[in-house]
Amino acid sequence: MNALSASAAAQKIPTSTEPDFAAIKNRQKAAWASGDYAVVGTTLQIVGESLCEALDLRAGHRVLDVAAGNGNASLAAARRWCEVTSTDYVPALLERGRERAAAERLAGQIEFREADVEALPFDDGSFDAVVSTFGCMFAPNPPRVAGELLRVCRPGGKIGLANWTPDGFIGQLFKTIGKHVPPPAGVSSPALWGTHGRLAELFETEAADIQAKPRHFVFRYRSPEHWLDVFRGYYGPVLKAFAALEGTAAQQALADDLLTLIGRFNVADDDTMVAPSEYIEVVVTKR
Repeated sequence: MNALSASAAAQKIPTSTEPDFAAIKNRQKAAWASGDYAVVGTTLQIVGESLCEALDLRAGHRVLDVAAGNGNASLAAARRWCEVTSTDYVPALLERGRERAAAERLAGQIEFREADVEALPFDDGSFDAVVSTFGCMFAPNPPRVAGELLRVCRPGGKIGLANWTPDGFIGQLFKTIGKHVPPPAGVSSPALWGTHGRLAELFETEAADIQAKPRHFVFRYRSPEHWLDVFRGYYGPVLKAFAALEGTAAQQALADDLLTLIGRFNVADDDTMVAPSEYIEVVVTKR
């Protein structure tokens, strides 16, 4: 057990009040498996490219992409001639990654494996770099997630993350959804992964260095209504939020609040949507 795991175990909340992480994870898995995240995920490709540059990946590096979705960071690392293992707990998303890798003739560079970020099926120190773009931040047990990322990364290796911030567009999206569909009790907001305090709490004990730089991904859609249609139809957490609300009035209230939110962030001077969403690009160097 590493230092972070030991610390987490020592501070473990009594079983009587600990969230049912298994049940929460099953609901999350169902949410991400609904719709088709790849429709949204593909638009985020530039984030994976930027993260791989920040990590200064070299040809031959062993790279693990966790909660990889449809493989943005996996493809970016493969383009840099790395030996990539792409993992997610939703098989349909891994299949989308396989399709993309085959289309780009990168299939020989990437192994796709079903895996849970909180229980990675790899030996200690197996990888030179471990990456996740808007993925592992959504797992319900942050200390366990961080412990696994650190465990499978070799000493001197790097962990690269792209995490939405609480005040950015996507952080506020989840806050808005939470007003209509309350999140599970005892589970912290995933957007806390986009704060320096949470990063220090999770990684500082085993990190030689933590670099976190603010970045922006710009959501570009035909209109705010187009964005809402796409996210409502394909982005699991939004799709499930609407499904959880009973009645047209409740669903319309959520839709109205989301359109109001877009209005706060949209910088387009025409009828389209151009909404910058802040995230932090994180590079943790393991001792």
